[in-house]
Amino acid sequence: MSTELIMLISMIILVVTITNGVPMPLVFAGSIIWIVLMKGLDPRIISTVGYASMSSYVLLAIPLFIIGGVLMARSRIGVCIIDWFDCFFGRIRGSMVFITTCAFGVFSAISGSGMAILGCLAPILYPRMIEKGYPKYPVAAMLACVTPLGLLFPPSITQVLFAWAANISVLTCFLSIIAPGAMVAVLIAITSFVLVRRNSPDIVVTEKLEFPEWRKRTLKTPAVTLPGLIMPVIILGGIYSGVMTITESAAVAAVYALLIAVFLYKDIKFRDIPRVMSDAGVTSGLIMFGIFFIIPLSRLLLQEGVPQMLLNALLSISDERWVILMMINIFMIVFGMFLDDTCGVLIVATLITPVMRGIGISPYQFNAIVGVNFGFGLCTPPTAPFVFFTSRLTGVEVGGMFKYIFIIILCAYIPTLIVTTYVPGFALWIPQMVMGDKFSMF
Repeated sequence: MSTELIMLISMIILVVTITNGVPMPLVFAGSIIWIVLMKGLDPRIISTVGYASMSSYVLLAIPLFIIGGVLMARSRIGVCIIDWFDCFFGRIRGSMVFITTCAFGVFSAISGSGMAILGCLAPILYPRMIEKGYPKYPVAAMLACVTPLGLLFPPSITQVLFAWAANISVLTCFLSIIAPGAMVAVLIAITSFVLVRRNSPDIVVTEKLEFPEWRKRTLKTPAVTLPGLIMPVIILGGIYSGVMTITESAAVAAVYALLIAVFLYKDIKFRDIPRVMSDAGVTSGLIMFGIFFIIPLSRLLLQEGVPQMLLNALLSISDERWVILMMINIFMIVFGMFLDDTCGVLIVATLITPVMRGIGISPYQFNAIVGVNFGFGLCTPPTAPFVFFTSRLTGVEVGGMFKYIFIIILCAYIPTLIVTTYVPGFALWIPQMVMGDKFSMF
């Protein structure tokens, strides 16, 4: 059997098992076993490469970021951030959509996990908005669509995984995703503002405060939240200054989050710490279990020249770069409908990054394209984990949310994806500005 046919069947195995609901690590394991048997390879390659991939020093940052994010998510900082933004926007009818977007954006810089952010903020924001007369379906849809900001603002676990799998700079990946993330946030806020205003004309605004009371509130709230807001400064400042590596900054942030959550905010008791560590361990374990099978599969596909096969197949259709980029985006949009962000990012980082290099696209620009793609992929059926989690937290039916989710995707994510794909400088100008002569596109 030819190599091309073996690789094609391995891809068919992936598609069939994914669409039938097989757990992701077993999906990749099945494809690996097929290739190993058909090529007559030593099966010990699975355990050898899998174990070696999990032993990376960079990956140690993932559980540390998760610990810090969980600790901050369980503190009062979420309520304080929402109250502070309400001081400025609360008098505008429909302003809770701006408050929500700002709160998710700020929390994304504290926790690199979208699920942790949603679990912290949705139970606070949704009841407030319903109480003020906001329509439930547009509100729930907005909460689901704004959650991927956890992937699009540093420090993002997904960005760490992409940089590690593609063997590029984590720092530059963090910087390249900021502009697309900001554009998505602004467009989601504007789109959601229009949707809630059209669907509920009787929204209640925040009661007007006298200036002395307003000033007291706006000064007191930041004072409470400031220790928590320093956390992203520690993480990103340590990395950008070169004082700490990504793993060292994650460790410092985890210890800092533990100290302020336990001793300053006192929202976490000592008896809660084992549960926090357990939650972080479970999440990290799921990621590592996926890595154990995904990386050996990626290595096998690279070894057999699959990226070159993909590039040749694309060039046989068209040698125009914009057409190739469009086809790759369509592939990733479909891919994102079935895979979670962790598995999807690891696969495309190892397989498609060489293809992008082959057509002259910077891997850092591709990192931004992948971030936007898998961001809204987490909100599209059939998997749509953020949508189902939002439904569970709010009690809103999933069916009623999808109409508004698709509107937000079309008005926010798709324009951002087009700009990020076809305007290279959009994703790369911040890395170029911050890093100066140290920045390299490849």
